[in-house]
Amino acid sequence: MAILCLFFLLYALYYLWKLVLQWRGQCCYMLAYECFKPTEDRKLSTNSCAKIILRNKNLGLEEYRFLLKTIVSSGIGEETYCPRNVLAGREESPTLEDAISEMDEIIFETLDMLFARTQVSPSQIDLLVVNVSLFSPAPSLTARIVNRYKMREDIKSFNLSGMGCSASIIAIDLVRHLFKTHKNLNAIVVSTESMGPNWYCGKEKAMILSNCLFRSGGCSMLFTNNRGLKHQAILKLKYLVRTHFGSNDEAYQCCIQVEDDKGCRGFRLTKALTKAAAKAFTMNLQVLVPKILPLREILHYSIIRKTKTKNSTIEALGVGLNFKAGVEHFCIHPGGRAVIDGVGKSLELSDYDLEPSRMALHRFGNTSAGGFWYVLGYMEAKKRLRKGDRILMISFGAGFKCNNCLWEVMRDLDDDNVWKECIDSYPPSTLVNPFMEKYSWINDEYLSFVRLE
Repeated sequence: MAILCLFFLLYALYYLWKLVLQWRGQCCYMLAYECFKPTEDRKLSTNSCAKIILRNKNLGLEEYRFLLKTIVSSGIGEETYCPRNVLAGREESPTLEDAISEMDEIIFETLDMLFARTQVSPSQIDLLVVNVSLFSPAPSLTARIVNRYKMREDIKSFNLSGMGCSASIIAIDLVRHLFKTHKNLNAIVVSTESMGPNWYCGKEKAMILSNCLFRSGGCSMLFTNNRGLKHQAILKLKYLVRTHFGSNDEAYQCCIQVEDDKGCRGFRLTKALTKAAAKAFTMNLQVLVPKILPLREILHYSIIRKTKTKNSTIEALGVGLNFKAGVEHFCIHPGGRAVIDGVGKSLELSDYDLEPSRMALHRFGNTSAGGFWYVLGYMEAKKRLRKGDRILMISFGAGFKCNNCLWEVMRDLDDDNVWKECIDSYPPSTLVNPFMEKYSWINDEYLSFVRLE
């Protein structure tokens, strides 16, 4: 009994010390965000997708069947967006101009909307962080932004590359640390990915997967640590935990950019990815859980954790924790249906909790680092977010990394944002992809004796 009382006393002192540190430290407020929505002519319908697949002469019947199965089970709908050079049939020979124009369209359109929405001038920006994993030109993308908007000479700019789908949280973490050393700063984070020049044109199954999942998109965000702007903020960053599992060779190799045996460059996703995600997620939760859950759940976690973390699958990580004791909304990166479902099962989440991530994947696909904000946009458009609510963001990225953070909603949010024109039709009655209905003949047995040209 005395030991238990001592434990409660130490925890109370620890919690009080955390409050003191939080009060003394600089805050990180999000003022606004703008997601990119491409034009209608870039939608990748079932028929458009089939045309792109069928013109790849490296594919055979086995690969067609694999793609059919993957697309049908991916959770992606018919209204995602494709890079212009791929739709134009130039995926095998992208140019530097293709890459630059793709980035310019996403970055400048979202920034124009962000400045217009907030009435913040580009000259008021102190920090600029851009994360694009697969494209790093010279001059840099931040330099293009500084030049376009004629930003100040003393702006601090940073380019992050190779960080994968969790790069948004890494960029925000960089801003958060800079906020601790300087007062009254405004920061912009731009998260997107270069899809057009990185379309895989080979036949290796582990690399074809990326073509099925990744789509065009991105987001620009405005942050500040100026307490005088607290009334304008929509979110406040409470906690952020980053885990890097790159020291493990299998984890490092499970999500990697390579060339296949024919020299076709692409992104390889191996079966070891789920195992790496589970281990990284476990390590991250061990740090994050004590920060966001009440004492009774922490005690439960410390007792059960030892017996439940041996099974290396995401689903097996469910340790009986009631995450809803400290979190109202779950923003899981829409990287794929398997990841969303796996995390949902692990945390014992309901279909209602998983709906925003599933719908973002269905409507916009996996937009890499920008994917979080389409999920957040869905929550806001559905008027789910109320003052005081807490949002847990969960992400995985190449390396292998698991980066998670907790936000507090600062006021009731109800903007339609990028979902404005379609939010009333979501969730749809079914998420079944019509690709199976139109192309199920690929699975016919008699085709096993026929070579498709």
